[in-house]
Amino acid sequence: MSLITIAVIVLALTALGGVASAAFRARGSNPPMWLAIIHGVAAASGLALLVAAGLVEGFDPALAWGLGLLVVSALGGFILFGTHLRKKLISGRLTVVHAGISVAGFVLVSVAALT
Repeated sequence: MSLITIAVIVLALTALGGVASAAFRARGSNPPMWLAIIHGVAAASGLALLVAAGLVEGFDPALAWGLGLLVVSALGGFILFGTHLRKKLISGRLTVVHAGISVAGFVLVSVAALT
């Protein structure tokens, strides 16, 4: 199994945590801290695997753009996590933007994995 395939699997599992987190926010509360931490660690692992895949297998345009979008999404995730750490309600708008950028990045990385 290639590194990019493993990264896609890790990112798909990360997305499950993101959907669960967004569901908490949609109901008006922050996700449990343990869920936020696991989501962030999984996302960081997926990003590290993507970088490794690119270094080993090459950065085709879909992988490069997808990785770039996921890095931007991670920056939004840091802001959300920082807000969570301060025990304030995370931004619903930023949550939606974070999710949208993540989905776009994941789709591009998945395309790269399939080609």
